[in-house]
Amino acid sequence: MTASVVGISGSPGSVSRSRTLLELALASLERQGAGTGRLIDLARLPADALLGRREDRDVAEALQATQDAAILAVSTPIYRATYSGLLKVFFDLLPQDALAGKIAIPIATGGGPTHLLAVDHGLRPLLASVGALVVATGVYGTDAQFRNGTPDTALAERVERATLEAASLASGVTT
Repeated sequence: MTASVVGISGSPGSVSRSRTLLELALASLERQGAGTGRLIDLARLPADALLGRREDRDVAEALQATQDAAILAVSTPIYRATYSGLLKVFFDLLPQDALAGKIAIPIATGGGPTHLLAVDHGLRPLLASVGALVVATGVYGTDAQFRNGTPDTALAERVERATLEAASLASGVTT
């Protein structure tokens, strides 16, 4: 089964731990036969368009790709106990139930374990608010789980588990 896969990076930086986990998830989904993923880097999109102040072709294409995807992997650093503002403004542009029937993988990173629940109390409800079916396994990585920009084995395995759940749901197979 080949599905449309989209990764959304909510990090304001082009190099980040959350983006690293997102890229790992997209590669995992491709290995599982879910399809080649398209990465949408919200930091590269024009701020005025993300804020809804003007129309922009790149933002419109990103929104359409998001709505057309069967599987979404969404990553964000955690700031002030919640997902990034970039992610918030992008999801605010989606119509109600725009992701109904889509499967989503929540991925977040933070400095330490104190913000672990931001996945369940912030990111998961954000995805569900637009209709996405969020996989049971959320991914949260801390600074201590990265060495030289690479996630440790336990964190990489958690990403693998989340993507396996998403690919299985997309193909109608239970794990």
